[in-house]
Amino acid sequence: MSVAGLHEPRPADAGRLVVRCPDRPGIVAVLSRLLADVGANITDSQQHSSDPTGGTFTLRLEFMLADLAARRSQLEGALDLLARQWQMTWRLTEAAHRPSIAVFVSRTDHVLQELIYRVRAGDLQAEITAVVSNHPDLEPVAHAAGIPFHHVPVTPETKEAAEARALELVGDVDLVVLARYMQIVSADFCSRFPERLINIHHSFLPAFVGANPYRAAYDRGVKLIGATAHYVTPELDAGPIIEQEVARVDHRASVEDMRRIGRYVERQVLAQAVTWHVEDRVIVDGEKTIVFA
Repeated sequence: MSVAGLHEPRPADAGRLVVRCPDRPGIVAVLSRLLADVGANITDSQQHSSDPTGGTFTLRLEFMLADLAARRSQLEGALDLLARQWQMTWRLTEAAHRPSIAVFVSRTDHVLQELIYRVRAGDLQAEITAVVSNHPDLEPVAHAAGIPFHHVPVTPETKEAAEARALELVGDVDLVVLARYMQIVSADFCSRFPERLINIHHSFLPAFVGANPYRAAYDRGVKLIGATAHYVTPELDAGPIIEQEVARVDHRASVEDMRRIGRYVERQVLAQAVTWHVEDRVIVDGEKTIVFA
């Protein structure tokens, strides 16, 4: 059983198209003509150029096309032809599709609870199909939401086998979310989910990487604490950043105060990043991201 949204699904005829190619005149025109020729109506358009002379052009379109599922192959054929002519990469998504998400947690539940709530409310158009944890603490939270819970203990000696077991349990999900999962995942794990593995780090990166950032922030007497959602790469806490937010603190704040305040920031930042990813609003551009929010 998985958590399903309470709202009605998005229209079956709604689609999203994300395109990247070398920037040159006429790209928007040819894509608009292609969609018009198949009878699609563009409802939203966002674009970005890294440099209008020799840079990379990125375009995100939302459109309506009657019988999209049945006509998808026709549209894909036209896009393939255009891609060869314009050195273009593209991604086509039916908005009615609900991506599957596996959430990895340890002992804290606040970000998991936020994701569950947003799926139920219909704000996050996805399904949480599994919760995996190296501790048993959050099993009641997952079961209360009707989500399968998998306890996979991890020790330094069993880490490789534990990761293999976790991957076996979650299967070929669309997205993996590390929702305060207090384990460093291996390079092999990262390679299974390229640009589909999101972590929430409880600091405003690149400050205070690694473990216990609130203690590090307290020791430095910072006046702003924050959270960062980023794609995971083999380099610790260095993947492309999707979303960040901060909260103000002062000299009176203890480490525990910072953790309490930070929990609210972490919930918002991770849920927003996951939502943008699911809606095809995030495009990785080297070590950075383009976010069509």
